[in-house]
Amino acid sequence: MGQQITVRITREPEWGQIAPLLESVGLKAVVRMIDGLPAFPDEIPEPGWKELRLSLDGGMVTLRREPEGIACVVWGNAQGDLIRSWKACAWAIAKAGNSPDAFEEP
Repeated sequence: MGQQITVRITREPEWGQIAPLLESVGLKAVVRMIDGLPAFPDEIPEPGWKELRLSLDGGMVTLRREPEGIACVVWGNAQGDLIRSWKACAWAIAKAGNSPDAFEEP
């Protein structure tokens, strides 16, 4: 069972726009999987990725493109640092994707 935040976007943000926003709030995300395949730690996802699995403080966050936007998903009993990382991902996607939704800066 997981928890999901879906961020509506008006433009498709790429990883190169999301990662610096996470770093600006003190989070270093390492891409572990791209579209279901293992990724090298320094690999940059190509434009048009469908799903990313990120290693962040507290655990893993999945970013998945969906018709209504980009979903940020955490699995299991997320708490503490992982919840902060999950919400920071939603904020970074909203900012990079020019979202009409309001997300508080972490």
